Amino acid sequence: MKIFTNDQIRSIEKYTIENEGVTSDELIERAAAAITCEIMSRWRQSKNVWVIAGQGNNGADALAVARMLLEQGYNVQVLLFNVFGRLSEGCIHSRKRLLDLGDVNFTEVTGDFNPPFISPDALVIDGLFGSGLREPLTGGFRSFVDYINESKATIVSIDVPSGLMAEWNEDTLRRNVIHAHLTLAIQFPRVAFFIADNAEFLGEWKVLDIELSQQETRNTQSRFFLLEKNDAKRVLRHRSRFSSKADYGSAMIVAGSYGMLGAAQMCARGALRSGVGKLTLHIPRCGFTVMQSEVPEAMVQVDRNDGGITEINLRHKYDAVALGPGMGTHDLTVRAVETFVNHAEKPLLLDADALNCIAERPTILNTIPPMSVLTPHAGEFDRLFGEHNCMEARIKTAVEKAAYYDIIILLKGYYTTVVRPDGRILFSCSGGPALATPGSGDVLTGVIAALLAQGYSPDIAATLGAFIHGYAGELAAETHGEYGVLATDIADRIGTAIRDIMC
Repeated sequence: MKIFTNDQIRSIEKYTIENEGVTSDELIERAAAAITCEIMSRWRQSKNVWVIAGQGNNGADALAVARMLLEQGYNVQVLLFNVFGRLSEGCIHSRKRLLDLGDVNFTEVTGDFNPPFISPDALVIDGLFGSGLREPLTGGFRSFVDYINESKATIVSIDVPSGLMAEWNEDTLRRNVIHAHLTLAIQFPRVAFFIADNAEFLGEWKVLDIELSQQETRNTQSRFFLLEKNDAKRVLRHRSRFSSKADYGSAMIVAGSYGMLGAAQMCARGALRSGVGKLTLHIPRCGFTVMQSEVPEAMVQVDRNDGGITEINLRHKYDAVALGPGMGTHDLTVRAVETFVNHAEKPLLLDADALNCIAERPTILNTIPPMSVLTPHAGEFDRLFGEHNCMEARIKTAVEKAAYYDIIILLKGYYTTVVRPDGRILFSCSGGPALATPGSGDVLTGVIAALLAQGYSPDIAATLGAFIHGYAGELAAETHGEYGVLATDIADRIGTAIRDIMC
């Protein structure tokens, strides 16, 4: 699914109005009807409702919601902020229809304002700014947002919580944003919804369809995408009943060190459950017996060193090579990674300690083969590319570095983010807190390695792998709960996840 910027959404709205016989006021009514229906499905008429409206079309939506709730018997109090004397045409129209009801508890703020008491058991409909905001809040609006948050009332934001930008918010102060319990986005989710930094403002979020032009939606290009189950289903390939393991590629995983062999095991299980044809593990000599016992389906190639990786030799031609889980960062390991990467000719999959080794010698970045996949978590990313104070900053840096080095960067987390060299950003919608368990990332590396070995392009393998891994985590959580999931549980459900996606 394409994710559009705020300007693109406005363009789609404009096209709908100009080409499909719909007026702006009708779109406001559609949005308000959808919002009202959602509110009525969650809260009864006994709920005391405050509607906070701004001067733009977000405020127009809020005023129309206030009218519809009043018509349904709700106790509604309305505040319209018109301090600049510039109401949009839609807002003027919605105000008139609201006041035409007659006895309405309505206040239009045009100057000095003493905030009313909002009780903790109240419901606040936030239509102050929405997605139209261009710069951080200041002055009285900033103080009022803080006042609403301090009220402890339940807050429903229309489109985007007031104070939050629809795309980038690196310079937004956290205390100057509405902390919504529910965000009702009109027609499309916003880019900001998929960035971890903004989760505290959004609460639960839901998209409401107001039937904007499907044709213009298809024709509008985007650099942001959300991978959903149907997308994964279209990409995954069915296996021929006459196929053999030779048809599904070969992968080499370089992993493990003394005390960290579990990472190699989790990675191997992820690869095997993802259907790789042949799997070889390069591990330190000390892990030979345990690996042959725990992962008998994999071939084992031991390092000459007993406790760590000191050499990386490809004795055969592999379709995919992954480096990193549990390798450690001993000087000999760093040297082995540098030597191998410097001579590699095909895209590599670099994770965990392979990235930490590269961080020890950043010049290795210059020799990474084009279209290689790097899969850092936040700490590994910062060790590679410098300290960052938020995930949004990491995504922006990832866009820059992916283009510069011609690589793919996968930032782990909920809505795992895959950044391509061409600047496209893909979010995976699967996953959850159950994935926050030791070894989960190693399983993901194995999944991606298996997909690469089976011939999926590096960008597809990374994005599809993230979705499958997250989906397997969801299945594991259904059995064990979000606290009780182990990496082995996730690995063991990879095959089930793929089956469910393809059904």
